[in-house]
This record gives sequence, C-alpha cells and structure tokens, in this order.
Amino acid sequence: MIPRKMRNLTIVFSLYLLLTGIPVVAQDLKNEVQFSRHKRLSGYFSKKMKHPEMFQGNARHKQYFEGWYFKMVSEDGASILSIIPGISLSSSGLDQHAFIQVIDGKTAKTSYYTFPIEDFYFSGEEFAIRIGKNYFSSEKIILDLEDHLQGEVHFANRLELPEKKILNAGIMGWYRFVPFMQCYHGVVSLNHELEGSIRLNNKDILFNKGKGYIEKDWGSSMPSAWIWMQSNNFNQKSASFMLSVATIPWLGGTFTGFLGFFSQDSTIFRFATYTHARLKILNHGTDSLSINIRDKKYTYIIEAIRTNSGLLQAPVLGSMDRRIPESIDARLKLKIMDHEGNILFSDSTSIAGLEMVGDLGKLIGDVK
Repeated sequence: MIPRKMRNLTIVFSLYLLLTGIPVVAQDLKNEVQFSRHKRLSGYFSKKMKHPEMFQGNARHKQYFEGWYFKMVSEDGASILSIIPGISLSSSGLDQHAFIQVIDGKTAKTSYYTFPIEDFYFSGEEFAIRIGKNYFSSEKIILDLEDHLQGEVHFANRLELPEKKILNAGIMGWYRFVPFMQCYHGVVSLNHELEGSIRLNNKDILFNKGKGYIEKDWGSSMPSAWIWMQSNNFNQKSASFMLSVATIPWLGGTFTGFLGFFSQDSTIFRFATYTHARLKILNHGTDSLSINIRDKKYTYIIEAIRTNSGLLQAPVLGSMDRRIPESIDARLKLKIMDHEGNILFSDSTSIAGLEMVGDLGKLIGDVK
C-alpha cells in the first residue's frame, strides 16, 4: 500500500504537470521487455501461468489479442472512465499494433488510439505494461496521449482473488488451462480506491477517494454471444460483483459457460460452471434482462438495464474489427439469499458496466 503522504505528494505533482502542460512520463518496468524484439524469456512461462494478470502473449506472433480493462469512478459518481490498453495481432501477422481504448461513461463517447507494436513493452516479473508514454499496472496508470488524455491515478487497498495453486489460478479456475479456447478471462482487482486525476480533452477529472476495478481478456476472438455485467459502486461501499456468460466454441462444437464473483468486506464468493452452480436467464429485452444463479449455499437474483452505450472495438481472429456496445452507467439490482430464504444482501446501483452482445436467444437456449 502507498503511504498517504506519498500519495498526496504524487497527486499534487501530477496536477502540477497537467496544469503546466509538462508531459507525464511513464516509469520503467521491472525486467523490461520489448514485445516486438524479445527472444525466449527464461522462467516467464511458469510466472504467467500462476499470475493471469501478467502479459500472456509473449510467445504469440499472429491471430492474438490481449487487453486490460481499467474502470474508474469518481467519489461522487459524476465521472466514469474505462481505459483499455492492449495489443492486436492479425491472423496473417501483417497487422500488429498496440492500442488504448477510452469510454466516457457519462457521454458514451469512445476513442481508439493506435501505436506501433514496437511501442509495446511488458515486465518480465509482474503485471506492468507500457505503450509509448503510457503505463499500466495493478498499482497505477500513467496516461500521456498528448492533448487528449493525461494524468496519473494510483490504486490503494486492492482486493484481489486469493492466490491459488497453479492449476486453479484466477477467476476461470481449471477452465483456464483448457486448450484451444477462443478467449480467456482474468480479474486483476475486484475493488480498490483511487487517488489522482485525469485531464480528458482539457477537462480535469478528480478521482480522489473514487472506486476502481480491473479485469482482462486474451485469446484470438471474443465469443459470438455474451453477457457481461460488473459494478463495485453499490450503496454498500465494500460490495463488488461481476458476471460473464458466453457461448464458447471448442473442438468443433459449442458450450455455454459462466463465471463471476460477489465480494463484501473482503469476503469473496465465486459462482461458475466449474463450481457446479446453475444459471437461468429468466427474460431479456433489447436493453434489459433478469438472471438467477443458484449454487450449494446461495441464490443470486439479478436485474440489469442498459442505458447509454458506446461502441468499442473488439477482436476477431486477433484483429480489432468488431464493434460491440457497452454501457458503463447501466442500472443493476442484486439480491442474495440463502436457501432458507434469508436475505443476505440487497442493493442497487446506477453505475454498472453491461454488455449484451450477439444472439442472446441462442445464448439463452444453450444455458437452459
């Protein structure tokens, strides 16, 4: 954890840089590696297997993507930004670039910035990447996209999934090691506090005492159909929730899988296909749906409504050629009960991420 005095000095210094127009400079990485030029990395395979938050694509040259999703919400909820750095390698390997996507949750405006693949660096020791002058890790982000996006935000009091044995590392459990899957998913931070500021298009956004969340995806393509929802901005401040349901192609067929978590006061509950939980989509419309999940101990009742949506670029065979709608100011209701009917949690929020992509009718049919 960063000492508060040091964090305050960092924030003051960052504001000074923003106001004076002096570029924010990204820091060096531990055991820094340039993706486009590196050779075999001794010991890196075992490190990344145990830590899915680390860069996974060090041995890939084509038909591959990897991206991290940083969501930041100001203390008053008036500002919501999601920043998505990553890389894209086309199926031929001829188009290779790094990128930073930005979605403003209040205006639904999105931006996509590309960089030469030579500008992408990663740490050989931990999760930390650099794209040009921009730096991303589980502890902070530093942004310098000239006049569009600048600033520095630190992450404190992060809640992470507990360390597991290598065969059960991450939110996917043992499914992470199933070969030939289109897409893999990881959660870096379930919940954390923010300290710092961002200047977006000449407007300063203060994130001090705000809330943050980090996850990631990697593979060749996103699924043909999926539902994703997430929030850690409930009235009950320590609560955080995420659910992902997807149609997954594998070995010539498809199956529907899901995974997710709920956390409160540092206690984490997982529910997923691999935990033998049962999921049922009760109904859905163009912008709304209701879902029930039942496992050995609890029942989760979820209602979600999509509001403003921005179009994000998503991968198809490594190339960022698909456009998918995402709302990060959706409305979400969550109720959790034990099997005796006792209500353990009941809350709602109007600051939630929600994606409903592809043929949900097919997805629902598969789930049932």
